Formats: sequence, structure tokens, C-alpha cells
Amino acid sequence: MKYNSILSRFLSKQILFAFLMVLITIIGIIMMFDSIEALRRISGRDDTGMDYVVKYALTKFPESVDKVLPFVMMVAAMLTFWKVSKNNEYVIMRASGVSVWGFLKPVFITVFIVGVINVALFNPISSKMYEMHATLKYRFITRDPTAMLFSSKGLWLREATDANSILVIQAKSLHQQKDETLSMQDISILEMDRENQIQRRIDGLIGELNKNTLKLRGVQIFKAGEQTQSLPVYEYKTAITLQRIKENFVDPDAISFWHLPDTIKFYEQSGFKASRHQMRYLSLWASPFLLVALVLIAALFSLTPSIRQGGVMMMIVLGVTTGFVVYFSSQLIYAFGINGYIPIWLAVWSPAAITLLFGITLMLIKEGD
Repeated sequence: MKYNSILSRFLSKQILFAFLMVLITIIGIIMMFDSIEALRRISGRDDTGMDYVVKYALTKFPESVDKVLPFVMMVAAMLTFWKVSKNNEYVIMRASGVSVWGFLKPVFITVFIVGVINVALFNPISSKMYEMHATLKYRFITRDPTAMLFSSKGLWLREATDANSILVIQAKSLHQQKDETLSMQDISILEMDRENQIQRRIDGLIGELNKNTLKLRGVQIFKAGEQTQSLPVYEYKTAITLQRIKENFVDPDAISFWHLPDTIKFYEQSGFKASRHQMRYLSLWASPFLLVALVLIAALFSLTPSIRQGGVMMMIVLGVTTGFVVYFSSQLIYAFGINGYIPIWLAVWSPAAITLLFGITLMLIKEGD
């Protein structure tokens, strides 16, 4: 069956409509509970109001969508298949010569496209709002409306400047003054070789990082065998930017899919482990395939020639339970990957691959009976 046929468009519209309805319902419930949690937080606080509740709920919902999307798609598929079976549309399609794979093909393509759109378009928005939500909570805790998430944590960053040199920047406090300017205090810059031997040390009382230039004031430069050099102002060129510093202090979930490769490359060149970032990046690649796998599982439990056979509710419960098992098993395998017990690529791709193979095998057995 061609994807642009009338029947394919009908099935695609059915799964999209069910997906949107389930998504809106679940997100509405989640936002309601998030609003209640925010109201509990502001009780007894005079320095904040309902604007915090609105911002709290709105900035958190993309994170919630990212977590519940597999379940939403699976439930939407089960509702779609149940409706098609209830109206005997599935029987009519099969009687007209459409195989089960021809029936599922447009559904799989539509679900895969939804997964790609989620990764390519929604994820950058979600990652930005994830960061905004974390900053909002931090400002609420510190009672500082201008505080940044990393303002009291200090800074330790390592950068590979070339094949033979390593740069370490340390600052005791940070404060973002403007969108592209970061103010630091008590700064130390260590220039080392690959054997971690210090070649030069630069200390500054205060400094401002603007794009790729760190402007230091009250500078002292130490180098073995040479006299200490004191300078009022010193401009130091570096590849470290404000965005890079933010990425060092936030979870991989707060980094866009499009920015993750550069972040991973930066950490690896600097000698840091980037397992969590690699896991996040590969999991985003695998997410459309996992959605298709869950839809196949939904078809196994809810796509029947006739609902008069009975046991529909039991099959739906089994389907939802299987979906939960697949999800939590994938999270367990991810944990093994992050901790280095199994290769990262295997931890990411094995849940989707195993679920797909399992679903295809059972569907072939079911169709052969």
C-alpha cells in the first residue's frame, strides 16, 4: 500500500489525531500537578506571585513531554487500532487484500516522522526551556531574581588548545552581567603540557569573558625561571565561551540535539569523559525507532479482527504493561552504558532493536495462526 493512497492518509490522520488528543490530555494533567506544586512553593512567600506559577508550569512541560512521549504514542496507537477494530475497518482492509504490514506501514512512517520532528525541531526548544526552568528554580531558592544557575558554584574548566597543550581555568565566583558577558573573581589560568607539567600560570583578581576573550585585571604571570610579571590589564584568547560554561553546569537534557556533537568533541579534546552527553545524543537518534517499536507492540495487543472475541481490556492492560517494561528496561540498560559496563551504542540501540525484533516475530506468529 502506497503511503500517499487514500487508505494511508486515513490511517495517518487517525494516529495523528489520537496522538494529539492523548498528548494534550496528559500534558494538561501534568501541568495541573506542576501548578499545584508551584502554588505550594510560593505559599508564605511575599516576594513572588502567580507569575512564578505560570512560568514554572510552562517551562517544565517540554521536559515532561520528552519523558512521556513514548507512552503517549503507544496509547495513541492502541486507541487507533482499537477504534479501527471496533468499526470493523481492519476486517474490511484485510478482506480487500491489504496485509497487516501494508496496514501498519503508513502508521510506522507517520510515527517515525513525528519522532524526527520531535528531535530536530522540538528538542532545541525543550532544551532551552529546561535550562530556563532550572534557572527559575535556582532564583526562587536564592531569592535573587537575576541569579544564574551557576553563580555560586565557581568554575573549573579544561580546554585542549592544541595537540601538546592543555588549558585549565579556575574561578571562585561567577556572575552573568549581560547576555554575552560573564564576570569572574579570583581567576587562575594554568597552561600545561600533555604530561600535566605547568608551563605558565596567570592569576587575575577579576575578569570578564566576552565571546572568546577573557579580559583580566590585576594580573600576575608566573613562569619557571623568569621574574613574576604584573600587569593592570591582560586579554587572554580562549575557545571557551559563555555557552560552553553553561553546558558544563547543566544536564545533557538542557543541550540541544544540534549542539551536542560540538559539546562532546570539546569534552573529549579536553580530556573529560562525555559518556552522558554521548548517551543523550545517541538516544535522540534512536528515539524515532523506539516509537515505531512501541507502536508495533501496541498493534500486537490491540489490533484484532473482531472485538467480539472478548478479552479486549486484558489485552490493552497487557500492552500497556509491556510498554512500561520496555521503557524501564531501556533505562536500566542506559545506566549500564553510562557506567561503562557495556558499550554506549549497545546501551542506546539495543532496547529499540530488541523490541522491534520481538514485535516482528510475534506479529509473524500471530498472522501465521
